[in-house]
Amino acid sequence: MRWLGVISSNFSIIYIILICCTFSHTTNTGETKNSFCELVGQVDDCSCDINTVDDFNKKDLWPLLRTLLDKDYFRYFKVNLSRKCPYWPDDGQCSIRACSVDKCREDQLPDGLKQNGNGVKNINKYTEEAQASDECTNEGQELGALDDTISERSREAFQSWREHDDMQELFCEIDDDLSADSQYVDLLLNLERYTGYQGASAARIWKAIYEENCFKPDSGLDTYITSRTVNDLCLEKRAFFRAISGLHASINIHLCADYLFPVGFGGDRWGPNPQEFKRRFDPTSTGGEGPQWLKNLYFVYLLELRAIAKATPYLQQETFYTGNPAEDAETQAMISSVLQVVKSFPSHFDESSMFQGQQEDALKLREEFRLHFLNISRIMDCVGCDKCRLWGKLQVQGLGTALKILVSGNKIGLDSTVNANHKGKFQLQRSEIVSLFNAFGKLAESVQEVDDFRSTIR
Repeated sequence: MRWLGVISSNFSIIYIILICCTFSHTTNTGETKNSFCELVGQVDDCSCDINTVDDFNKKDLWPLLRTLLDKDYFRYFKVNLSRKCPYWPDDGQCSIRACSVDKCREDQLPDGLKQNGNGVKNINKYTEEAQASDECTNEGQELGALDDTISERSREAFQSWREHDDMQELFCEIDDDLSADSQYVDLLLNLERYTGYQGASAARIWKAIYEENCFKPDSGLDTYITSRTVNDLCLEKRAFFRAISGLHASINIHLCADYLFPVGFGGDRWGPNPQEFKRRFDPTSTGGEGPQWLKNLYFVYLLELRAIAKATPYLQQETFYTGNPAEDAETQAMISSVLQVVKSFPSHFDESSMFQGQQEDALKLREEFRLHFLNISRIMDCVGCDKCRLWGKLQVQGLGTALKILVSGNKIGLDSTVNANHKGKFQLQRSEIVSLFNAFGKLAESVQEVDDFRSTIR
């Protein structure tokens, strides 16, 4: 997705939005001081500085991570791009060719994914294939059989119970793998880049996220939080804002790094656009906010890095099954290397100070935090461009998975973990693992691209 700016009544430009989905906005394009000059010092609400993250990401983590994400387990993401927007009519469907998503045919998938990722083919018991099965054909059992007829009303109640149970610890709505509308997408063939999706439909997405789902200070009339008002929030609400702001900064960095340069009939060139990056993040053209948006990128990077570190014991027990033994063994070995590097980072985000205080107030705030993010995940089904929707759903789900990990486990804090031996209390679906690593990969890529732009613009 490409998200562009919205005008506030008190500030000239507030936020830059959707990565694949841009529409025109006015900025001051005059000569200004370099925004990178201010991108120094400690990451807000964290214990490490930007230079530490840059060095760690460039030398240790990003080279490993980008190779890992090419593996079959991580490159195929199952997603439902047909879900209806729950908040307004779908009136912004993009007809531009670049908006479309190339979905995988069955014969293009690894064997394990053809079988729903667990090596066991799902068979609907009412199909011809199931009826031809010779299993459970002992007719002598019929007289003692139970009447298992269930009324439609009861079925609806069971579905409601299941949805309630499933949502207890989820920070985002996850597409049903068994839905006929869910299809595998090869992420390497559907890159996150500019598509031309723009206008009121794209603007409404971001407006809904910031105006209706981000926390705001109790006092003041500003519609949006800025670097001047964010410290009026408590730690948890600041973290929520910084995570969303950092995610959307990352998305816009991808736009600048993979920018579309039309070159005439049938020819387009993609590549980095330093001037576009400067326009989007320079202090003068963003009302002084650009450097803070970039700092928020580092915040959400550290948040997701900490989540992966916390989930290390769980992830070490995963098989990363695709049905190809050699590929799966290689993926496990690469995961082990990545996790070892992640654990070596010297200054992880510390979640232990979040959701503290009186237990009742802390639980109420945590639930409010979760519901706000859950709502943002639902808004992703309102994006009118399929490719923008794909990457929006994936990255929001990845961040939601990170938040789920951070508030789970034996306790909250730097020495806490989530363990595969306690799957009754904590589980990650395949789509959560895929989205977590791909979302973090996008953040790591953005941190590297900021460094590249810094070198170019100097």
